[in-house]
Amino acid sequence: MQEIGKDIKSSLSEVKRTAEFIRFTADAGKHMDGEAIGADNFPGFKKNKMSFAQRVPLGVVLAISPFNYPINLSASKIAPALIAGNSVILKPPTQGSISALHLARIFQAAGLPNGVLNTVTGKASEIGDYIVTKEEINFINFTGSTEIGKHIAKIAGMVPMMLELGGKDAAIVLKDADLDEAAREIVSGAYSYSGQRCTAIKRVLVTEDIADELVKKMLDQVQKLKVGNPEDGCEVTPLINTKSADFVQELIEDAINKGATLLCGNKRINNLIYPALFDNVTTDMRLAWEEPFGPVLPIIRVKDVDEAIIIANKSQYGLQSSVFTQNINHAFYVANKLEVGAVQINNKSERGPDHFPFSGVKASGMGTQGIRYSIEAMSRLKSIVLTVD
Repeated sequence: MQEIGKDIKSSLSEVKRTAEFIRFTADAGKHMDGEAIGADNFPGFKKNKMSFAQRVPLGVVLAISPFNYPINLSASKIAPALIAGNSVILKPPTQGSISALHLARIFQAAGLPNGVLNTVTGKASEIGDYIVTKEEINFINFTGSTEIGKHIAKIAGMVPMMLELGGKDAAIVLKDADLDEAAREIVSGAYSYSGQRCTAIKRVLVTEDIADELVKKMLDQVQKLKVGNPEDGCEVTPLINTKSADFVQELIEDAINKGATLLCGNKRINNLIYPALFDNVTTDMRLAWEEPFGPVLPIIRVKDVDEAIIIANKSQYGLQSSVFTQNINHAFYVANKLEVGAVQINNKSERGPDHFPFSGVKASGMGTQGIRYSIEAMSRLKSIVLTVD
């Protein structure tokens, strides 16, 4: 809370969630079994040949965590890597490093041997390339911007990696949706922690026949948000730095200048951006495509569900989307056509539960997270083949 401005409720929730994540990961590690494979199932081979496949560690895992979840998204890299048998180098975020260092001390206090978990602090701009390109690194697990993720992938060579990058998550609202529920979920998903989440809802695609009613309900929900000091339990708090606030303000001004309808917002006090909601956003506006990472949400009106799908899929990102409808056939029709890692039905886009698979496509990343999936990613199968005469 004091370090990154996260509201107190979310801060406490992150700590509790992290503890549960570590416990669950430790238990999941007990079930990462190998397998014995007989050769006689394949034509031309006999029973005298057998493969014993087992998971072995990769070696040294470089974990690079972001500012918005400095504890949880550090632990989600550290714990599966350790369970898989690796040693870890943690590079915490520049803003959020104190929280991550406390986490490292907890691992040490729990009895983790010296040298198994190592923490390197400093500005990524100064030390990032150095540590990413070290020959001793066997796996890179990074959460952050798409720009930095692409840079890491370019300079790291053939080192395997897992990248959790940006998103432009769409909420598609169909005419048979429960609009009260949709409005609550969308506003919660868009503005919690000031929208500084890769899985935040960042645009709403709604059919024209219900748009007016949904907009009214959403505006009512936005106006209920508490804005201000994180210690006071506010959902919308100052952004992480001035650069981020300036960028969000640029997107707001671009939308206004190009004719979008500002329903609320466009108020700023230093790094505190008040929640902004726009209607009648069009696809020539930056806000329709760029990830704000702040408390601003565009509503784009579409003629039908197929237009919504086309706009959603035109994004360079492909992390998550939501679809709101009371018709299960409509829900799966949309879900099967969206080019994203996950589709939420009648729920805001979000990460978790932590044993669910979590992934992105296109510019949203590579690899699949989730407790079991992360352990598998940070280990490899080694086969020992026995031939008996």
